[in-house]
Amino acid sequence: MRKLVWLCVTFLAFAIPASAQDNPKAEVFGGYSYLHTSVLGTGFNSNGASGSIAVNPNDWFGVVADVGVYHHSTAGVGVNTVSYLFGPKFAYRKHAKVTPYFQTLFGGAHVGASFGGLGASANAFAWAFGGGLDAKIASHVAIRVIQVEYLMTKFNDGVDNRQNNVRVSTGIVFRWGGK
Repeated sequence: MRKLVWLCVTFLAFAIPASAQDNPKAEVFGGYSYLHTSVLGTGFNSNGASGSIAVNPNDWFGVVADVGVYHHSTAGVGVNTVSYLFGPKFAYRKHAKVTPYFQTLFGGAHVGASFGGLGASANAFAWAFGGGLDAKIASHVAIRVIQVEYLMTKFNDGVDNRQNNVRVSTGIVFRWGGK
């Protein structure tokens, strides 16, 4: 996992000098996230927050680091999930007011559960694929209207033991550099 983190940091470092002036050099997103987790034929909903940093070497390609934190509680059982993902983002910046994009992110997830003072936790591989739409509201500010992703986690060994999750986010994007 450390090698993946260092690889993403290296991509980010090399992407900064290659930036063009007509696109945002960097974007920082923060907002609300909803996570629907599917486990063993059933599912539960979690609410939380997610944030990301994207470095854009040109007008269509970026490198993203994304972190999400989600919480679910029912009948005295609390479940906290954290996702940390990295990967490429592809944006269509031909319109001045809206920017559609899609991304494929890889990394990990951590889940912790507690009940009556007892707890357990686990780490797993995770990847996400999806996209969204940002709407510009000021020269360096946009609203992430929606971001929808398939988020796969694999907390157990075996092909059939993956969790097929859906993550939906909305929030605000701050942009630096460019016009």
